[in-house]
Formats: sequence, C-alpha cells, structure tokens
Amino acid sequence: MKQAAQQNTELILHGDLKKAVISLAVPIVINNFLQTMYNLTDAFWLKWIGTDSQAAISLVSPVQNIVVNFGQGITLAGAILISQYVGARDRKNAKDMANHIFMFSMIFSLCLAIVGFLNAGNIVYWLKAEGNIARYGQTYLKIVLLDLPFLFMINIFSAVRQAQGDTVGPVRLNFLGIILNMIMDPLLMIVFGWGIAGAAIATLAAKVPCAVIGFVLLTRKNADVGISPKDFKFDPEKLKKVIRIGLPTAIGSSTMQFGFLLMTRNVLEFGGNAMAAYGIANRVNGIVSMPSNAVGSAVATIVGQNAGAGNMKRAEEAYLKARGMIVIFLFISGMILSRGIISTGIVKIFSDDPNVIPMAADFLSIMSFYVWTNGIHNTTTGLLQGTGNTLYTMVNDAARLWVFRFATLFIFKNVFHMEERSVWYSVVVSNAISAFILWLLYKAGVWKNVVGREKKTAEAAA
Repeated sequence: MKQAAQQNTELILHGDLKKAVISLAVPIVINNFLQTMYNLTDAFWLKWIGTDSQAAISLVSPVQNIVVNFGQGITLAGAILISQYVGARDRKNAKDMANHIFMFSMIFSLCLAIVGFLNAGNIVYWLKAEGNIARYGQTYLKIVLLDLPFLFMINIFSAVRQAQGDTVGPVRLNFLGIILNMIMDPLLMIVFGWGIAGAAIATLAAKVPCAVIGFVLLTRKNADVGISPKDFKFDPEKLKKVIRIGLPTAIGSSTMQFGFLLMTRNVLEFGGNAMAAYGIANRVNGIVSMPSNAVGSAVATIVGQNAGAGNMKRAEEAYLKARGMIVIFLFISGMILSRGIISTGIVKIFSDDPNVIPMAADFLSIMSFYVWTNGIHNTTTGLLQGTGNTLYTMVNDAARLWVFRFATLFIFKNVFHMEERSVWYSVVVSNAISAFILWLLYKAGVWKNVVGREKKTAEAAA
C-alpha cells in the first residue's frame, strides 16, 4: 500500500493526468459501490418481507445520512489538508493532521451514536410515520446509529489513504465488509426471522472487523502517513484549519441531508407506495452516480496535491480533463438507463409490488436522463474542495435543497398538480441549477485562492 501511494503521488504531480484520474477514480467507484451494497443488500432481502420495511428504511435513512455527512466534513477536511501536505513533501504535518482527524472523529461519532440511539423514537414521531412504518423505522434507526464509531474509523482509513493517492486499500477493506453483510443479511432477516432488525444488525456487524483492520493498518510503524494516538498532541492551528475547511462541508452536507429528510415527508404524503418507490429509485440512482462521485473525489485529491506543490495550472488541467470524461460517460449511460424497459427491469430486482414498480421506474428514468449534470457538479465540487474553498460548496449544497428543490417542488405540486412526479422533477431541476452555479464559480476563478496551504509552501512555489 505504501509503495502504491508513493507511485500515485508521482503520477498525480508529474504523470499523465487522464491516467491519474482513472487510476484514482476506478477504485473509488468500486469502493463506493461496495459501501452502497450495504443498503442494496438490505433492500433486496427486505422485498421478501414487505413494502412497509422498504418504506421505513427510506424514511429514516436521511436521518442517518445527516449525522454521517456532518462527521464526514471532518474527515474530508483531513483528506484535503493531508493531500496538500503530501504534495508539499511535508510528511510530519501530514501525520499530525491524520492524528487530529482520528481523535476528533472518534469523539464526535461516540457522542452522536449515544444521542441518536436515545432519541430515535422522537425522530420517527417527528417524521409523522405511523403503524408498521414507524415501528420498523425506529428499530432500524436505533441499531444503525450504533455503528457510527466503526463507520467513521473506516472513513478515516479511506481519507488518509486516498489523500496519499492510495484508493485500492479502502476497496479491499470494504470488500470484506460487503461479503460479511451479504452472508448475514439473509441469515438474520430470513432464517432467524429478525426482519428489519436483522438488516440493521448485519450492517453493524459487518463494519466492526473492517474498522478494527483499518485502525491496525493506520497504526503500523511503517505507515507512510498513519495515526499514533499515544503521540497525539493538540495543535490549535491544525484545529483551526480543520474547522475552516471541514465545518462548511459538514454544515452543507448535513443541511442538505436534512433537506432530504423533509423531502421524505413530502413523499410520504403520496402514500407508502410512493415512499418505497422513492427509496428504490434513489438507491439505484446512487449506483448510476457513482462514477461521477468517484471522479469528483479523484479531482479533490489531484487538485489538493498539486495545490500543495504550488502547481495551479496542472490542477486546473486535471479538473477540465476529468469533467469532460465524466460528462460524456454519464450522458451515454444515462440515455441507456432512461429507457423504460431497462429502468423497469432494474426496479423489479428490488420490488415485486405492481403499485411500486411503475413509480420507481418513472423516477429512475427521469433522473438517468439528466444525470450528466452530476458530472459538472461533482468535478467542480472536487476542484473547490481540493483548494480548500469549501464555503462555496456549503452554500451551493444548502441552496440546492432549501431553495431550488423546495421552490420547484412547490411549483410542480401546487401549480401543475403533478403529484409524486413533482418530487421526481424537483430533484433533477435543482441538481441542474446547482451544477450551473458551480460552473459559474469555476469561471469566476474563486478556486485559485488555496485555503490551508502552508505559507512557506506558497512562497516557495511563487
């Protein structure tokens, strides 16, 4: 892993940029797919025990995502800063930053797990769920929130490795997790008859060994950039950097997820079938969008290392090449997936309910047709994140949900009376507007101001 990270760093700083984007993005796609497989595996087996179970997971998943995404703001800040230190050949500060991210993330995740577990019932009640959906949702939420410390440990491992250019290590770790989850899901849900509780327990149990392995690998003495909890020394300056870069991302991501939570309340107005359809289509769309998310993460790493080395021209070149590659890929694949016969066939994997299938297929077709706009959104977000300009991404992400999505939802729902399709179209329209704003920010050149780079590094590069 150490050798691979060093080779990728050289590729990022001096090699072919298209090759650098692909070498980083492909393992990230695989890694993201493996992480998504936790939920997809749950969804597949839940179809055998009813629509209410699927609707319950769709209802409470945004709650889990709110706390997870807030915490990921911390690990993202660490990955950005570590990549800048790596680019500047400053291994000591890279290791110190990894230590800080580890300590902050573990404390934060433990607090969230306890508070979330104790308040799961109140959260489900606030979402206005009733009957089986409320009962199943509370059960699932309580259990999955307990896995936060283990999930954050896995994310720390991924962030530290990815910042160095190693995207293969996290893939291996998550592959172990998904294998364990795929074995335990049918065992606990069907054989033992634990239903939705079995799905949550299987997810939790699969993450524990992965978190332990990630911790062991990062604490090895020969790790190029790792963690050493016993050597941790609090540094106020590093905390300020983490807050300056990580807090906007944390607020933006969690605010966006809270918006998703309110969206589920709007979907629930159209009934449990619409809720189940919304959840299924979103999960499948998550797979469709994976290449875009991966290329965005690759751009953040490449831009971060080149910004740390003071090579802004190469950072911009990497962004432009990555953006062109992913937009073309998403446009072609989106045109294929938006065909009704294909979207319906995919949805049938996760549901056999004749009332759910057409709604989910319709939503999936609409999202797939416009998915190419995600390529602009994710790569430009990666450019801004790699240079530490996360305040812009925070504002844009918040506006995407709280302004553009709810405004278009209101118009489609109350003016055009499109019922559940008002939700479907509000998603794609708000995504397109957000992508256009990010493109304007790129053209304005706000990314050229690198946040977090050491002054001496910037002066040396000037």
